[in-house]
Amino acid sequence: MRRKLRCVVVGAGMAGILAAIRLREAGFDDVTVYEKDARLGGTWRDNTYPGVACDVPSHLYSFSFSPNPGWSHDFSPGAEICRYLETVAERYDVARDVRFGTEVTAMAFEGGRWRIETSAGRDVADVVVAATGVLHQPSIPDIEGLDTFSGPVFHSARWDHGVRLEGSRLGVVGTGSSAVQITAAVVDQVRELHLFQRTAQWVLTVPNEPIDDVERTRLAADPAAMLALRADLSTFFEESFANAVVDASSPAMAHLEEACRTSLEEGVRDPVLRERLRPDYRAACKRLVVSPNFYDAMQRDNAHLVTERIARIEPEGVRTVDGELHYLDVLVLATGFRVDRFLRPMQVVGEGGIALDEVWAERPSAYLAVSVPGFPNLFLLNGPNGPVGNFSLIEVAELQMGYVLQLLEELAAGRAAMVSATRDAAERFEASRVEAAQRTVWVTGCSSWYLDDRGIPAAWPWTFDRFRAEMASPRLEDFDLVP
Repeated sequence: MRRKLRCVVVGAGMAGILAAIRLREAGFDDVTVYEKDARLGGTWRDNTYPGVACDVPSHLYSFSFSPNPGWSHDFSPGAEICRYLETVAERYDVARDVRFGTEVTAMAFEGGRWRIETSAGRDVADVVVAATGVLHQPSIPDIEGLDTFSGPVFHSARWDHGVRLEGSRLGVVGTGSSAVQITAAVVDQVRELHLFQRTAQWVLTVPNEPIDDVERTRLAADPAAMLALRADLSTFFEESFANAVVDASSPAMAHLEEACRTSLEEGVRDPVLRERLRPDYRAACKRLVVSPNFYDAMQRDNAHLVTERIARIEPEGVRTVDGELHYLDVLVLATGFRVDRFLRPMQVVGEGGIALDEVWAERPSAYLAVSVPGFPNLFLLNGPNGPVGNFSLIEVAELQMGYVLQLLEELAAGRAAMVSATRDAAERFEASRVEAAQRTVWVTGCSSWYLDDRGIPAAWPWTFDRFRAEMASPRLEDFDLVP
């Protein structure tokens, strides 16, 4: 007889929707998804700022089992991705298993099961799948006087749509993907746009062409063509970018760097502005920014690039270290996320009373980004040190979920009551990961959110083919399988 497992999924974003669907398809029908918000969608629900879009091609940033022939552009707008996730969830009736507006606050592994505390009460589960994501806790900069600004101030991931931008003097702090997208989207609406740049970014100019009705009709009528297009995009994305950045000396990396230099040289006419926008580190050392029109936006007469450091915020605007006060009406913090949080601030206690906060005191880690030693039957999707920086996270989550389901089979078949990575396996994986990271472009001389407290990239440092191979089948000798 098969053991009936009760499964809890934390989060109803992209990975949580995937987990609920795959668990049910595998025969695990006792599933509850806890979602702290009133709607599903995760990152694509939270980020609604002007210009928000994905930098992975649309047909690749979609579930393999639910392709979408109706994408409007080569790179999808955020609202369209959110609608797609909602459509997939509706098609598979995911909502029936979701407890909306219910946050998981604590979990403890006791007596062979997870005892779960939520904002609405308690629950018990045999298995927990953490689909909490990476980009869910905004990073608020510690700038003197931030709370004294007299106008609206908000993080890009908490966009205030009640604030009118037309005719305003807008300040944007940051130069990552969100800041670049916001700048290009609103520069023609505002009276003045002040972009506060701490570090210049390499921006690869890539057109975002609309997909015409003929192509959408063709793909809708030919599922095989749809799958073939997705496979071709996956191969191109891997060879031109994903695999390039993990080998800093590769021809593909050299080609990528040349493309970035060309984007800057040909995209910015003013030589003074061009040099102010030129980074002093290698392309893709930080997360590469992709935009069809950022350089055009920064050459508008009302766009101002501020490269002096911010000294403090004052009621009327931002004062930089050179003493100048930049008068503003609205201030946006496009300052990214706390990418080391994962399950936190949830309090998680594993076997023997050890707290995850204690295990991750120096930095988060997980064997193959999926399992943490001492935390049985807890599986992470897009967890620590996974392929977060250079692959489609949907494709990553699908491969990881297939891997997790094979481990769940050990539980369901009665061959084990508890499963988690061994400490030895986790240490060996981490040692080999750190060694391989030295060959990536991420360690070539920049400061980025990829780097942990040691300056080691907190990411997968190998090719995607290797990731597929690792996820194809668990090495059970690397797991504690407790009968």
